[in-house]
Amino acid sequence: MVAVNSAMIPLGTEAPQFSLPDPAGKLWAFDDVAGEKGTLVAFLCNHCPFVKHIAQPFGEAAARWSDAGIGVVGINSNDPDAYPDEVPERMAEQSRAWGWNFPYLSDAEQSAALAYHAACTPDLYLFDSGRRLVYRGRFDASTPGNNEAVTGENLSAAVDAVLSGRPVPGDQIPSIGCNVKWKPGNEPPWYR
Repeated sequence: MVAVNSAMIPLGTEAPQFSLPDPAGKLWAFDDVAGEKGTLVAFLCNHCPFVKHIAQPFGEAAARWSDAGIGVVGINSNDPDAYPDEVPERMAEQSRAWGWNFPYLSDAEQSAALAYHAACTPDLYLFDSGRRLVYRGRFDASTPGNNEAVTGENLSAAVDAVLSGRPVPGDQIPSIGCNVKWKPGNEPPWYR
């Protein structure tokens, strides 16, 4: 495991489009997951301790946000050939075990990770209703072993601002997690 921080692309960036399958093979595009009030794109995976640490609280928060008008999607961009825990069948199992009710998509070719400049898992991108990036950063201060409670306070504050029409503060703390497991030759410049 290599722990890295998110790349922190510029606020205001337009949401990159994608078309990715869920474990059953159904294709989902950004338009299919976009919420009326905003959209959260979360780069997640099955085996990363940082994702496992927040998985259930994240799923609970995502359900609340979805009910409030925020679309939520999870994307797994890890190389499933090198990491068998990341194959679609295992994604479906983990999603059920963690209580995730949002689409959890496979990005086996890593096109979405490259478009979003995803660097780690979890890597979180919140877009407003105009599909402009308003938050990229951590779920909260809790990481495996640091004894901080998992509260989701950083991302929740951003979602609450979007839902109430307030600006999201620009002073944001990067997420930290396992590096995206790139296919050989796919490593982006921000990773090297």
